[in-house]
Amino acid sequence: MSGHSKWATIKRDKAKTDAQRGAIFTKIGREIAIAVKQGGPEPANNPRLATVIAKAKANNMPNENIQRSIKKASGGLDNVNYEELVYEGYGPGGSAVMLDILTDNKNRVAADMRYIFDRAGGSLGGSGSVSYLFNRKAVVCVKVPSDVTEDDVMELGLEHNAEDIINEGDGYFTIYAEPAELNALRQACESAGYVIDTAELQMIPTNTMDLDDSKYNSFIKMIDNFENHDDVQNVYHNVNLRPEKEGD
Repeated sequence: MSGHSKWATIKRDKAKTDAQRGAIFTKIGREIAIAVKQGGPEPANNPRLATVIAKAKANNMPNENIQRSIKKASGGLDNVNYEELVYEGYGPGGSAVMLDILTDNKNRVAADMRYIFDRAGGSLGGSGSVSYLFNRKAVVCVKVPSDVTEDDVMELGLEHNAEDIINEGDGYFTIYAEPAELNALRQACESAGYVIDTAELQMIPTNTMDLDDSKYNSFIKMIDNFENHDDVQNVYHNVNLRPEKEGD
């Protein structure tokens, strides 16, 4: 099960500027609001909220910010009603892209997504146009203590029906499982003393593709535009990312 990531889990530079970090916190705050409104303010009774809190902590969101977002949503102080949407489309070279959206203006975000696709030489697709190329999976990435072996991680993963376990190096492992296993798998990793880097549901491509230089550069600019949009929570695609060159 262990080996090179067959889903091209190359991570782009995780260093964030203050502005980028603030934007991430804002997006996570929206996710917290949706989770609280759907399942209540107690993470022990609300798996979705527990997962979002884990994501917030992995992104170094201060606990006071997390609690403030929970109180704001549970107290009804957030009068903005966000709508959850999924957009699908085609990027340069026929690449497949899926977008998780939280917005208070459906018409505006639809126009914005279409514009970003068009500008990159792609196109916004209809529902189901590319989703069949992805599978929804629980993805838990952890940093393990130095005395934990690869066999230890595999044993824990198999106890929760892991489908793949990737040794990413430097003590990091990524565990893939069915969506229903997410909360239990996250809790098991925390109980084992693993540091959670990622614990969320993701759309994983069944196959990946490479792009030539010109299309790849256009693709990366498109992805950056999506990720920098306030209403875009998550971006999924089927392109093999290249390690960033120093200075990029």
